[in-house]
Parts: sequence; C-alpha cells; structure tokens
Amino acid sequence: MTTTAPNPVLRIAPATPAQAAVHFRASLRLHADVSDVAAALAAGGDPGFVVLDSRSTESWDQGHIPGAVHLPTALIPERAEDLLDTSVPVVTYCWGPGCNGATRAALALAELGYQVKEMLGGFEYWVREGFAYETWQGPERRAADPLTAPVAGACGC
Repeated sequence: MTTTAPNPVLRIAPATPAQAAVHFRASLRLHADVSDVAAALAAGGDPGFVVLDSRSTESWDQGHIPGAVHLPTALIPERAEDLLDTSVPVVTYCWGPGCNGATRAALALAELGYQVKEMLGGFEYWVREGFAYETWQGPERRAADPLTAPVAGACGC
C-alpha cells in the first residue's frame, strides 16, 4: 500500500474564519508597512504618530528616515519620557525583517505606557522601496527595487 505524504500546507488545519479575523485584526493594530508610513509622512502636516529609530548611533548615521527620533532600544527606559509624548502613537523601526530590534523597542515602549506599532521591513525596506533617507553626509535616495515596490503606481494592496 502506497501512502502519500500529507500536504505540508494543510498538515495543520487553517484557523476558522473568526479566529483568522481576530489574528489579522490584531496584527494590523501592531504593525504598519513602509509604504503606509511613507504616505502618511509625505501627506504633510501632523501624521498623528512619531517614527522611532531604535538602532545604534553608528547605524543612525549610516541612514535613517527623515524626521525620525533616534532612541536606541537600550536607552528607552531612561530617555523615552524626555523625547516622546505618551499621547502620541510611536512607530518603531530597526534594520529590516531579519532583525527584531524594532519589536524589542516596541515592547519597551508599550511597557512604559506608549501606544506603539512596529514598521514591517524596517530601514532596509524603506531604502529598497525608494524612499528618501538621511545619512551623516546628508540626504540620499536609491532607485526602488522592483522586487519590493511596484514599477508604476501603487501595488493595490
């Protein structure tokens, strides 16, 4: 008798629609993507949140989002109150999707009473999507990577 291996995608049954809705709604409450952050900042005026770069000074100097607040994760407990208003949501970022620094920063801020979201993709995807950034030498911008940003117009998601 020949047996076939179980489908690896369905080896564990999908969540019910109600469970999935709860999960994905919670995810959207905790995360923002690079394009949405960039669009909100580009709209002008007060975007209703502050962007926080949680990396080291050396990384900040290498490149950061214009207008971001620089506060390395290790310094959040002692300096957040001086730099951030608890009534304004904070969007954290670090290097990229392979780094959990923005998650650690978001946790530290949440534990101090801040509303917080993590920017998915981090600084890597900010640059890869072609958005302007600042370095210790001044402003820079790279061409968008067609694997991360639509060639023309919005992605439609």
